[in-house]
Amino acid sequence: MKLSTAEDRGHLPSISANRTLAPQYFPLVALALLCLFAINANADADKSVAVGVRMQGGEVIVDVNCYVRATPQEAWAVMTDYDHATDFISKLEKSVILSRTDEMFVVSQMGRMGYGPFSVRIEAVTEIRLIPFEEMHARLISGNLKKNESLTRLIPDANGTRIVYHLESIPDAWVPPIIGRALVEFETRARFRQLLDEILRRKAVAEAKR
Repeated sequence: MKLSTAEDRGHLPSISANRTLAPQYFPLVALALLCLFAINANADADKSVAVGVRMQGGEVIVDVNCYVRATPQEAWAVMTDYDHATDFISKLEKSVILSRTDEMFVVSQMGRMGYGPFSVRIEAVTEIRLIPFEEMHARLISGNLKKNESLTRLIPDANGTRIVYHLESIPDAWVPPIIGRALVEFETRARFRQLLDEILRRKAVAEAKR
């Protein structure tokens, strides 16, 4: 559907008192109501995962800063376990390493973002360049995004590892600014929380076997 001039400016078209909402706008309104859940949930979200989201034109910029009481090696083992990522990351339906070397992975992933019938499918083949236990730089090769590049850094200290993540992404479809930002923030925080939980779970299992 071609967007109207009002929508091109980032606003929904106005509705007069004597007009009903056009059927084609029902999904947007439903998504707005569903995203109220995300906004409210973020108010009480896990403060150990700091997420910042900016939307500049059509680009979505995400920054994450979180901490886990595990070594960089323990965190790295989970973060690069792409073949089993669907076991601990919800909404990720497929994750397969297509090729690998000591310095690079090529990974195919498929998943969803959003809720129920208003979710968006994301498909990507990504090249991930590795500096073991320190950095991973991911770059989109193909998929239904226009751009998707990220840099993840692992910074150790005496008690654990700080994970710093930066993403620059351009979706293939228009994203409502306020609703989209809240939804991306909610989904990103949930995904990193699941990642940290898996790191700690595997660490506990390994320690129990010693």
